[in-house]
Amino acid sequence: MRKLTLTGALLGFTALTTPGFAQDDFRIVDEPLELSIHMHWPRAQGYGVGGSPSEIYPVERVARELTGIHLVDQTSGRNTTDNAEAMNLLLAQGNMPDIVGGNLIKQPVNQYGPQGAFVPLNDLVKEHAPNIQAFWDAHPGLMEAISSADGNYYYIPYLPDGKYGRAWYIRQDWLDKLGLEQPQNVDELYEVLVAFRDQDPNGNGKKDEIPYFARDWEEVVRLLTLWDARSSGSDTYHDFYITPEGKVAHPYAQDAYRDGLANIAKWYAERLIDPEIFTRGSSARDYLLSENLGGLTHDWFASTSGYNDALKDKIEGFNFIPFLPPASAKGVRMEEHRRIPIKPDGWAISHSNEHPVETIKYFDFWFTETGRNLANFGVEGETWDMIDGEPIYKPEVLNSDTPVNSQMYLVGAQIYRGYWQDYRYEWQWTAEAARKGIELYDQHDLLVDQFLGVAFNQEEQAVYDQYWPSLRSYMLERQQAWILGSGDVEAEWDAYINTLNRMGYDKVIEVMNTAYERQYS
Repeated sequence: MRKLTLTGALLGFTALTTPGFAQDDFRIVDEPLELSIHMHWPRAQGYGVGGSPSEIYPVERVARELTGIHLVDQTSGRNTTDNAEAMNLLLAQGNMPDIVGGNLIKQPVNQYGPQGAFVPLNDLVKEHAPNIQAFWDAHPGLMEAISSADGNYYYIPYLPDGKYGRAWYIRQDWLDKLGLEQPQNVDELYEVLVAFRDQDPNGNGKKDEIPYFARDWEEVVRLLTLWDARSSGSDTYHDFYITPEGKVAHPYAQDAYRDGLANIAKWYAERLIDPEIFTRGSSARDYLLSENLGGLTHDWFASTSGYNDALKDKIEGFNFIPFLPPASAKGVRMEEHRRIPIKPDGWAISHSNEHPVETIKYFDFWFTETGRNLANFGVEGETWDMIDGEPIYKPEVLNSDTPVNSQMYLVGAQIYRGYWQDYRYEWQWTAEAARKGIELYDQHDLLVDQFLGVAFNQEEQAVYDQYWPSLRSYMLERQQAWILGSGDVEAEWDAYINTLNRMGYDKVIEVMNTAYERQYS
């Protein structure tokens, strides 16, 4: 399949609405070829709006016209939102569809791929997928990150774009009212939170302000970074991380964690942290901001900055803006959360697929300029237009009451196929305050390297499965108890570490490091 220049790709895409223009540049088969697909992800259990041929995604319709490949839904577990349960149902039934895709497929695909359930993609990509191979060549280390213990990789992943995800946000109007500056370190942050608690910045005469809040309770644990500890090593909460010495460890078994959590418990006891942080849930941001109660949080750039416009007519002077992470106790400014470059989501070719070459060429289509635009923005002329060489959403998309990402899901864009995301998709609907915040963050060296995961062999997987689930549950149980004041992390620390080791922590860390060294050496 010939690789097009950008101009050629755009002409090929424009040809969709130009009668008589040849579309052979992306054609994989002369006659339509149907491939069955399992696609299970959090927002949809099935491939297509309704799963029937009459309700296919508009994006799928265009992909069919360009490539000749027709995906037909054959998703297992349509009655469950649990991706692991759906995958288990799929594997148990034995009748595998041609393509297996969706959320969190890395672990089962890497586990069962070497056993013959999925097709290794290394040679197929080298021989038939020049655009995917070009991506691997330009991003060293990512192919290794998705590889199985046997050295092969078995799926094409969803590849996020952009650097920054979450940021620190503060009520600048509250600071101004109280005559305070933005906090530059952990001690100044403490003073600001105390002032928010005590000095009535919302002006209602009540002591009802919530200084620090979060809609994901795990973001209270993110405060650990203020005392030079870690809460996670990736964009997944509670994940392992890579130590400065290059070893895999877990942040909740380090001395810095003890010290940081003791301070978090202190702040919670002093009501500097939302007393309902563990129970308020996803509505916390909406409620606490709209009721003029919340002062500071750590949340996504794009969605959080939208509150300035949403609440400008309700709360006079409302100004909720990103600010730099306060320096830690040791003077380090760290933004622990960043967009991970590679996800455990995507799609794989099952052993029963009789057309692996055509399928990998189809996967490769989504890495062409045309395929990438289709996967990110939807159908040209319907949801976006090419303006001065840039894919620009139509005004009715940007100005809709429905979020842009939700609109994209409905047309088949931004779903969990194997594709390379384009950050321009999000930048267009990112509020000006967030854009300025991203530029501010980009001026400083804030981001930390991420743990991209490991692939276990069968023996290592058995150790991990035996010990880690109960270890993780125990860690989180004690974590929440300590924050809430049930126990003392400092007084109980030695007993806690001894319990972790009795439960198999050392064994888990050993197999993690063995796999890590093998995979990334």
